[in-house]
Amino acid sequence: MVRPCSPLEPHMPSTTVTELTIGGMTCASCAARVEKKLNRMDGVTATVNYATEKAYVEHAPDVGVDALIATVVKTGYTAEEPLPPEPEEPEEAEEDPELASLRQRLTVSALLSAPVVLLAMVPSLQFDDWQWLSLTLASPVVVWGGLPFHRAAWTNLRHGAATMDTLVSVGTLAAYGWSLWALFLGDAGMPGMRHGFDLTADRAHASSSIYLEVAAGVVTFILLGRYLEARAKRKAGTALRALMELGAKDVAVLREGREVRVPVGELRTGDLFVVRPGEKIATDGTVTEGASAVDASLLTGESLPLDVTPGSTVTGGCVNVSGRLVVEATQVGADTRLARIAKLVEDAQSGKAEVQRLADRISAVFVPVVLLIALGTLVTWLLLTDDVTAAFTAAVAVLIIACPCALGLATPTALMVGTGRGAQLGILIKGPEVLESTRRVDTVVLDKTGTVTTGRMRLTGVHVHGGRYGTDPADETELLRLAGALEHSSEHPVARAIAAGAAERCGELPTPKTFENAPGLGVRGSVDGRLVLVGRAALLEAEGIEAPATTEPGAVHVAWDGVARGTLTVADTVKDTSAEAVARLRALGLRPVLLTGDHRAVAEAVAAEVGIDEVIAEVLPEEKAEVIRRLRAEGRTVAMVGDGVNDAAALAGADLGLAMGTGTDAAIEASDLTLVRGDLRVAADAIRLARRTLATIRGNLGWAFGYNLAALPLAAAGLLNPMIAGLAMAFSSVFVVSNSLRLRRFT
Repeated sequence: MVRPCSPLEPHMPSTTVTELTIGGMTCASCAARVEKKLNRMDGVTATVNYATEKAYVEHAPDVGVDALIATVVKTGYTAEEPLPPEPEEPEEAEEDPELASLRQRLTVSALLSAPVVLLAMVPSLQFDDWQWLSLTLASPVVVWGGLPFHRAAWTNLRHGAATMDTLVSVGTLAAYGWSLWALFLGDAGMPGMRHGFDLTADRAHASSSIYLEVAAGVVTFILLGRYLEARAKRKAGTALRALMELGAKDVAVLREGREVRVPVGELRTGDLFVVRPGEKIATDGTVTEGASAVDASLLTGESLPLDVTPGSTVTGGCVNVSGRLVVEATQVGADTRLARIAKLVEDAQSGKAEVQRLADRISAVFVPVVLLIALGTLVTWLLLTDDVTAAFTAAVAVLIIACPCALGLATPTALMVGTGRGAQLGILIKGPEVLESTRRVDTVVLDKTGTVTTGRMRLTGVHVHGGRYGTDPADETELLRLAGALEHSSEHPVARAIAAGAAERCGELPTPKTFENAPGLGVRGSVDGRLVLVGRAALLEAEGIEAPATTEPGAVHVAWDGVARGTLTVADTVKDTSAEAVARLRALGLRPVLLTGDHRAVAEAVAAEVGIDEVIAEVLPEEKAEVIRRLRAEGRTVAMVGDGVNDAAALAGADLGLAMGTGTDAAIEASDLTLVRGDLRVAADAIRLARRTLATIRGNLGWAFGYNLAALPLAAAGLLNPMIAGLAMAFSSVFVVSNSLRLRRFT
């Protein structure tokens, strides 16, 4: 998959990003090798993700995809460009050849290994010539069950490299080879031979010691670890796969007045298609006919259905709950909102947090270091004790216990689960570096319009004048009826708010006989035989009418027949959830700041309503980024929440940018986190999820480092039986992935 870099991406415009699927990787060391080889190519910057088995390569145009693939193949792995996903039946989607093969190999190995381990561990079960039965049962396990490890080790050896498979293969073959020597050339094959079991290094006579239970048990335990790891990795990607499969498979398109059902891939921009109750909406579009409620919960996490009527926009993947809809397709294929969300999530999962880069550097040199430690252990034991059996046991334990897999899985599995769960809740995390920012943020700047407020004007107050402004004061209904009738003919947002408020309170409004728009001032016209003026004080004064003094920034004056009759107040309305959202942000230790270009009086009223103490008002759009820079210069770590084009620069300049998904594409592109719903409470959820994901990554890495730091010295000291070491190694990776899967329960 090749795509030119977007101007908003942090790449040189002359580069291309190619995605490759890498085959044959079995541990973090493999990923580190492939990444290192690709990065050695001129004009190439690559990131290889072990968990997703993908490479994301930024390269110059003169570096072809074939050259990238050839480099990966020379390293000992396979590479290809990913094929576009094809619709699958649910039963087929569950089948995974890799899992099926691992399960078969594990099942056979476990059945054969169980008697071998029991015979070795329980001397009372040992009968004459039991060791030969053990050899018969253990041989298929070591040779066939361990074949993936031996094959990978041989491939790596041919390329002058060593990975986790090298450690497993060398360790198990050494134990198996020792056993063959002891059985055929030593005393272990004698009738009546008995064998004890020790949790630490065995100190029996070398020629009578066999390690068939170690060879078979280690292979089985590591196969079990690989199987559980593969299953857990598959679960980790469930949310993204569910997101990608959310779209409809076919659609009823209107062709010459008839419904024709076609695959959704054949849908084109401008096509009209029918969505019946219970069906998924095939693609993004505009409702042209019908009314219904649409369930967008799978896409946005919003539980309440949204009412749609002709003119409403709908998103592909949402479910039509009630009425029949006819929709005109406006975006299809990769341009749909669902496809863009899936792409954002996938891109986020491909990156690496800063803490993971240290783990990668360690994984790259880990296996050679372990081989040296094992050799050093063998030599040291021989020099200090002259006990060949104990020296061999300790060296094999060192080979088996080492586990760079846990290091390699620590970040990507947590990212896969965290970003996938976020997508289910309507939270899109752009990349792992975002997680580091959420930990440090102490100030959150909230844009007012469209973020804290609805962005829609509403009639909030009606004040009727009397006394010096008229001897015949109008009543409230008459004031609203005449003003609303005139404003109904205007397209201005304030006029629409007055007209809607008047219609709601007074019912049907009269039709003006004449109408004239005075740009920047208001409107005038004749309604019910009266000359009505609605607008600023300057409009009234131009007609020789004295307008009442008011401090309300949203005040609109109404006059007729040469007299000021009243004042209407219009304001942007605060979202019902904004006060709760601000409280949640405060609970996370964040200091909220309201930022707006609106009048200070309006801003302070909104701030007081939602519980914000700090207000920065009357700021021009181009000055918003400067405000963010000033706050950062004061030593604050700033998160910015906004939704408009005028917020894009501020979002990009903040330490953490959060864009409301109801906003513009420019704002979403400039942000680090996108909130698919227009609910400010999700901002607090997003920061909590990002922090939880980062904490999981750190916990995983702490376990992986701690495990190896503790286990290697124990094995070298002869305090671990190799079979116990194999079990511990297998479950260290399983622990890391299982810990990441806990993020699926985030609410």
